[in-house]
Amino acid sequence: MRLIPHVLALGADGLPEARMGDVFDPNTGEVQAQVPLAGAEVLERAVEAALAAQPGWAATNPQRRARVLFAFKALVEREMEPLARLLSSEHGKTLADARGDIQRGLEVVEFACGIPHLQKGEYTPGAGPGIDVYSMRVPVGIGAGITPFNFPAMIPMWMFAVALACGNAFILKPSERDPSVPVRLAELMLEAGAPPGILQVVHGGPEMVNAILDHPAIAAVSFVGSSDIAQHVYARGTAAGKRVQAMGGAKNHGIVLPDADMDQVVNDLVGAAFGSAGERCMALPVVVPVGEATAEELRRRLVPRIEALKVGRSDDPSADYGPVVTAAHRERIMGWIAKGVEEGAELVVDGRGLVLQGHEKGFFIGPSLFDHVTPDMASYREEIFGPVLQMVRARDFEEALALPSRHQYGNGVALYTRNGHAAREFAQRVNVGMVGINVPIPVPVAYHTFGGWKRSAFGDHNQHGPEGVRFWTRVKTVTQRWPDGAADGHNAFVIPTMA
Repeated sequence: MRLIPHVLALGADGLPEARMGDVFDPNTGEVQAQVPLAGAEVLERAVEAALAAQPGWAATNPQRRARVLFAFKALVEREMEPLARLLSSEHGKTLADARGDIQRGLEVVEFACGIPHLQKGEYTPGAGPGIDVYSMRVPVGIGAGITPFNFPAMIPMWMFAVALACGNAFILKPSERDPSVPVRLAELMLEAGAPPGILQVVHGGPEMVNAILDHPAIAAVSFVGSSDIAQHVYARGTAAGKRVQAMGGAKNHGIVLPDADMDQVVNDLVGAAFGSAGERCMALPVVVPVGEATAEELRRRLVPRIEALKVGRSDDPSADYGPVVTAAHRERIMGWIAKGVEEGAELVVDGRGLVLQGHEKGFFIGPSLFDHVTPDMASYREEIFGPVLQMVRARDFEEALALPSRHQYGNGVALYTRNGHAAREFAQRVNVGMVGINVPIPVPVAYHTFGGWKRSAFGDHNQHGPEGVRFWTRVKTVTQRWPDGAADGHNAFVIPTMA
């Protein structure tokens, strides 16, 4: 049985034995590896190494830090195929999707390579008589990341690339469901020239999460996961005096106006709702056609496209999507489908009966489509996180605008229209953090910033882009004067001003 290790600069010798967790192959349902579910002792070992390594790394000039990231990027590109296969084998997403997972993370690495420019401060000469004022952005010290199963390459790189570029040490706790790729990324960072202790990986469950949130030497924590846990992470981390960004769940809506290009809408919906088996926080699980005619046409076009989707092994190049990550998650999705039926929604396409021949123990579930879903249904209010698309019909633009604006989650939303005025009005008024206009999954490019509103995000800073640099640094402002030797002999008992 393969054992997935921690990546600790001081090694794991002498640490107490940890309870082990199973890592499954979602295609077969079989256990393929085990991961230690450790706690505070392992974290303490990682913090000790980080404290020793971080001052020297912060003192390294930013151009040299950027060179390590450039080298890391080249190594990941060299290892793209084995990394994608490893990711696919533990998560269940197709190889093409796994490559995309890695590539989107690398785009943030590319952004972070610009740190010599991004970390510059401000300077004002002559702010007063012989006085200059300047500011500098300094690293917070030790950062930590707690990452989810659904993007085991992209989200860790979103976090540690910017944190390391800014001069911090970083401790990563990946999901215990698919931890092998984060471990390999840390190994490649060491190969790229990062000092030991600058990027470490620890494994564990709730005990490890709480140890990270409580440790006094960890200054900042970035989290992505469900909203309930995000709220816990934010509350406990900030109570311990940490800077915290905690990204939670989502229920993204796709609004379809009557003038939309229906061919594009159907193509985009099928990919955005069912790609990666719907296990994306930026998936599009709710479609809102405006007007009955729009709804009927959309339903007529969607049903055959959904029924034609191919669910297969994650390494099958002809599969549209693969299995979900665990048997428990598949059961949870099926429970939400049953709940939707119980609540009175019309189940137009039922994916619960799918069995893949030869892989009867795999974690497969077919695509499902609900129609006549209403906002009072629990299956609409909560995140299903699976291959389930729900149709909520709206009478007019205002009703459609209100649905995502009033929802507890505010991660992303998409609007389909040919009307520029309607698009502008929607983008300005909708109460959601990320908006797509004729774009189904509006994940911003790496040099902008990612983050939702309401229960989709806790904290004041978003991920990557300029917001990421601000999160992983603190501002120090210096006011300086160099006397010319002609002191006036007076004591200063009042606050200095520029008058």
